[in-house]
Amino acid sequence: MCVVVPARDEEDSVGACLDHLARAALRVEVPVEVVVVVNGSRDRTAQVAEERGARVVTLRPANVGLARHAGVLAQDEAHARSGSDATWLAFTDADSLVPVDWLVTQLACARDGADAVVGTVVLPTEAMAEHPDWVAAYRRRVHGTTHRHVHGANLGVHGSVYRDVGGFRPLRLHEDVDLVARLEAHGVRVVRTVASPVITSPRTVGRLHGGVATDLAALEQPPA
Repeated sequence: MCVVVPARDEEDSVGACLDHLARAALRVEVPVEVVVVVNGSRDRTAQVAEERGARVVTLRPANVGLARHAGVLAQDEAHARSGSDATWLAFTDADSLVPVDWLVTQLACARDGADAVVGTVVLPTEAMAEHPDWVAAYRRRVHGTTHRHVHGANLGVHGSVYRDVGGFRPLRLHEDVDLVARLEAHGVRVVRTVASPVITSPRTVGRLHGGVATDLAALEQPPA
């Protein structure tokens, strides 16, 4: 399986992200390859990722959809040379920390017939109390063991299905929502699970407008 991690100016967080992925990889019985796609970065993100042993792909434009897809293409190219392929593709973000059972959960869902797995995120424990409005709003879209969220930081899809729908489009925002919508329209089995949530950054100034950071910042603003 292959894990793709887009990263832009994440020298301070990508190391911890990769350390958590390494621990999760030890829990599964299949080889796990990690591709970090450094896009639009001006810091040492690439060097930190290389020091952790990840395959690094560098892109000039800062585009998260392009970066996620470039990671898959890089892995496809490497596997074509070896005559193998990545059956399962997992995606997270460089500012996020996956739990140790993250890959176990995704592969268990796949063995049960899932073509794609859409997971949830949580804030670090110390940030939960600082952002109660965000937490409450987030939980309103969680229903028992399922939910209506989509996060590129907690996503998995069967390689053949990913390719059938054309993969991530070169969108700067909501590339994850777009992919899941096309997967659902394609009629494949998309499993939404609250198991193995990924810890995401509580920062209020994100790398792009429209993500979790934007939501957190908006909730901090006083009412007009």
